[in-house]
Amino acid sequence: MNYRKAYIFILTLLTVLGCKENQDKQLAVNEEVEKTDSLSQEALLDTVQKQTLKYFWDYAEPNSGMARERFHPDGDYPRNDAHVVTTGGSGFGLMAIVAGMEREFIPRDSAVARLNKIADFLANTTRFHGAWPHWINGETGETQAFSDKDNGGDIVETSFLAQGLIVVREYLKNGNEQEKAVAAKYDELWKGIEWNWYTNNKNGIYWHWSPIYEWEMDFMIEGYNECLITYIMAASSPEHAIHPDAYHDGWARSGSITTDVEAFGIPLILKHNTRGDMGGPLFWAHYSYLGLNPKGLSDKYANYWDLNVNHSKINYLYAQENPRDFDTYHDASWGLTASYTKNEDGSVGYAAHSPDEDRGVVSPTAAISSLPYTPGESLRAIRYFYEDQHDLLWGPAGFYDAFSLEGEDWVAKKYLAIDQGPIVVMIENYRSGLIWNLFMGAPEVQEGLGRLGFTSEEYGQIGNK
Repeated sequence: MNYRKAYIFILTLLTVLGCKENQDKQLAVNEEVEKTDSLSQEALLDTVQKQTLKYFWDYAEPNSGMARERFHPDGDYPRNDAHVVTTGGSGFGLMAIVAGMEREFIPRDSAVARLNKIADFLANTTRFHGAWPHWINGETGETQAFSDKDNGGDIVETSFLAQGLIVVREYLKNGNEQEKAVAAKYDELWKGIEWNWYTNNKNGIYWHWSPIYEWEMDFMIEGYNECLITYIMAASSPEHAIHPDAYHDGWARSGSITTDVEAFGIPLILKHNTRGDMGGPLFWAHYSYLGLNPKGLSDKYANYWDLNVNHSKINYLYAQENPRDFDTYHDASWGLTASYTKNEDGSVGYAAHSPDEDRGVVSPTAAISSLPYTPGESLRAIRYFYEDQHDLLWGPAGFYDAFSLEGEDWVAKKYLAIDQGPIVVMIENYRSGLIWNLFMGAPEVQEGLGRLGFTSEEYGQIGNK
């Protein structure tokens, strides 16, 4: 057994055992980090959250207040992308702004004014049976086609936005008169989404609808990937809820969503929509769970905390095994997810990095946003990114999107909303549970989860099961 295999064997054994002794040792390590390094753990997390929040605060699209799809500090945008805003990424940004308000990173009155501006913009854009498109022109409010036939409603991006709508409403609903008025606007936006229409009268939800091409894209959303929240939101709607059969027959594939496959001795639990057996990109463990708290959350298919912890640990252990012997990976440098990437010619592209699509590129959002699931591994990564690779990775809106140490050090000095948002939100969920508690406290969410047969150890009785 060579050194690397021995190291992986030990890491895997400790991961699978998960014994209290190892947990106590990890806590001791974390305490030692606070004592000896230049920034305490709390100061480090403050710094990362506050700087990353600038993506949604300082660098938002100015007319709409929404999150740009991408932010390139050098101003080198393709086409007119500087004014293209993202529906899903803006939902992540709404939750990030709430975290920033709570931590007083941004002034509360200014944040409320920004949230009001965003609500008014969303109310005056074109909607497609209540759903928003993937992209919107932030200057005009017009739909910006994502692809030739994707020029209408995108119910998945809308569900990411809906998480944020509910979080803002819950945060402001008991505030002063101005805050209550803004909360009411978010409530109205949320309630206008026609989730049941997107079933196309079938037992499942269809991702896209176009006023020109109608259902031609023909993409029913089936698990497992990043889209669990779409079904949760659709079941939670007060006036446009889906029938539970759409979840069980569509998303859960009539029960065939489960699997006995393991990687590094760790159960995958659900079949990931990937070629191999080591799980998909890590954003699948993040996007649906920014508001939806997986702690103690179960249905007849999975315990969702175990699902996400296992996914994150498998991703980490894959980087330690490092079958392609990349220089980028080590115990503090890991995390494969969708992000900018390094093309063979050295240019910047885009890829959904995972064990199936391994290019030796680390996306900081992957390890950082897994902080609630893998605190020891993620805290080491955050400190490494910030202290050891500061000159390479740290920019005006936090860590740049992706880097590689193969050959010459390479970094994509660019940002994506869907990568920056989960960093702020999942750090906050790790620290305080704020966003999880706001979302899970919404009565419609409780009802929707109960309608689909979920139970929660964290929140007690759910809905009217």
